Amino acid sequence: MNKFPSIAVIGGGNMANALVSGWLNQGCPASQIHIVELSDALREQWLARGVSVASGVDQQLTQHDVWVYAVKPQQMREVVVATKPFLKSETLIISIAAGITIDSLSAWLGSAGQAYSHIVRCMPNTPALVAAGVTGMAAPASLSTEERHIATNLLSAVGEAVWVDSDKSIDAVTALSGSGPAYVFLFIESLIQGAVELGLSAEQAKKLALATLAGSTKLAQESTESPDVLREKVTSKGGTTAAALDVFKTQQFTEIVKLAMRAADTRAAELSKEFGN
Repeated sequence: MNKFPSIAVIGGGNMANALVSGWLNQGCPASQIHIVELSDALREQWLARGVSVASGVDQQLTQHDVWVYAVKPQQMREVVVATKPFLKSETLIISIAAGITIDSLSAWLGSAGQAYSHIVRCMPNTPALVAAGVTGMAAPASLSTEERHIATNLLSAVGEAVWVDSDKSIDAVTALSGSGPAYVFLFIESLIQGAVELGLSAEQAKKLALATLAGSTKLAQESTESPDVLREKVTSKGGTTAAALDVFKTQQFTEIVKLAMRAADTRAAELSKEFGN
């Protein structure tokens, strides 16, 4: 039995590609997916995958139970307004635009004096491209259990899905897992550069760095011990690891990470003010 609803994705970029790939891999028929994308080249790529494609919003949207807005925050209001004429009273809306709040979406999609409530705001991340993503999700209290199940099913097709309580929590998710892959990639870059300066080849450094990150993450996931305990087990008093960690402490590594996350969280709030009114 097909467990997927019919889905329209407005915006056919990288995150749309990740989500649709996950759905297709999980058994969603291509015939149930519709992509709205302005780019001629991207539309050609989507057509080759068997989904229906349009260059703009039109009556086809009414045929789909779920709409996924996968456009940039600065485009969201214009896109939502363009799609609203085709909205049915029970259409489930899923937005992956950073900073655009549930209240903004509710107001844009609603009518005079009546906010639209069938909305899930979420923040996936780019590891979804390899089905290893994690998505934070928030919704109005009025969202039904069935709608929550549908949203969970769709987002967990590309990794893990975690429900949080509010828009503010989604901003925190953005600062952690949404932007987090970039922090990890920067750390990997730094490990490789440091290893090359110490005499390893770039190829050796990359292989060692990636394996170290993957193995450490796997250990942290599977161990019953907390990350701080695992860190202490690697660190012998007066040893090489302790020497390295002393530098991190001196340079206030933990505070730098926290400051970076606060900057991302603040920027998410700014996006809401800039593009959510």
